[in-house]
Amino acid sequence: MALTGKGFFIWRVANCEGGNPEAIAAKAVAAGLSHVLLKIADTRYPFGFDRQNRDLVQPVVVALHNRGVQAWGWHYVKGEDPTGEAKVAVERSRALNLDGYCIDAEGEYKTAGKVEAARAYMTDLRAGLPNMLIALSSYRYPSYHRELPWAAFLEKCDLNMPQVYWEQSHNPDRQLERCAREFANASLVGYQRPVVPTGAAYGAGGWVATAEDQAVFYMKARELGMLAANSYSWDWATSAGNQHLWNAVARFDWQAEARPIEQPLPVPQPQPVVQPVAPVVQPVAPVVQPQPVAQPAPQPALPSVLLQQWLAAANSANLDALVALYQANAGHVSAKRMIFGAPAIRQWYQQLLGELLAGGRFTVLDARGKDNSWAFEWRWEKSGSATQSGKDTLGLRDGRIQYHYTNFSKPGLAA
Repeated sequence: MALTGKGFFIWRVANCEGGNPEAIAAKAVAAGLSHVLLKIADTRYPFGFDRQNRDLVQPVVVALHNRGVQAWGWHYVKGEDPTGEAKVAVERSRALNLDGYCIDAEGEYKTAGKVEAARAYMTDLRAGLPNMLIALSSYRYPSYHRELPWAAFLEKCDLNMPQVYWEQSHNPDRQLERCAREFANASLVGYQRPVVPTGAAYGAGGWVATAEDQAVFYMKARELGMLAANSYSWDWATSAGNQHLWNAVARFDWQAEARPIEQPLPVPQPQPVVQPVAPVVQPVAPVVQPQPVAQPAPQPALPSVLLQQWLAAANSANLDALVALYQANAGHVSAKRMIFGAPAIRQWYQQLLGELLAGGRFTVLDARGKDNSWAFEWRWEKSGSATQSGKDTLGLRDGRIQYHYTNFSKPGLAA
């Protein structure tokens, strides 16, 4: 069975929806998930049992299957007992009737002598699960972890599920682009496999992923043509104070983003300014040099042509020019909602420039970025001292905006 769409990793079933299998399955369907990955083993030991030795994973698998959601198992391996790890993987995967199996191999597999352990493990694993989809979940940048036996794992895997965890940063799009680029390099990893990335929906060391991060991550996965993507973890993203992470993933419509772009929208070009030509008058007296006329402070030079076009279109309230800067299936994101497509984006600008920030002037205060990712700060001012400030992030594809995140507060904005 092919894997497409959105998925979520579960560490401990008891941490999710009170451990209620039906509630877990219902929440997965409501969020539009196509698959859920549950931890089923740790090294050579089964995982997912309570203190009475009851299997908490099995009823969740049944509930998911009853609702048409794939159930995958994931397994943390260390390579100290590759035969034992393969044995428990095969036994649990068969007993649970899983749709796929995911190998979580990390630091322990970077030590000396683990190439042979990985080969032995993968040989036994594939022999025991000849028809099951198998994926590798490990580091996002193989260039930083060359000691890990990538080729030994990926040779017998169907998919690659790198952990694209952007801890201490908020640039999932750039990190995912680099991750995909490195895994396309056979000299680094031995075998190229379809990438199904896993993004960060958790916090660590005072850092917490944001709702914007989730939207940007999933939009970048779709932009790169990936067939599926995951988030880690359900446990964290549904805990008290962190449900904005779950909600952001749930709001992302993978199928809407999958619509092909039929005709690119034209990029507006600046029109030449025609200066009036005054008649030439021959002076009859000594020429008096004109005094310099004070000019208003110039707008800081913007490093991106698209930002220049956006600023000009926003200040003229030109909806056609604004919408033409976006891809046909572009997404616009705020902290509270997400919209897709040119008609919805036009409606948003119509409300913004016609009602909420009407009649003023935008100024870009600062712009940072390069290539396909830009962040900028802006201020809107209107006579009578009305002001508003904001921070926006743009992700570009083929010279047009693929996603746009806006961060500002204004009473009445449907954000």
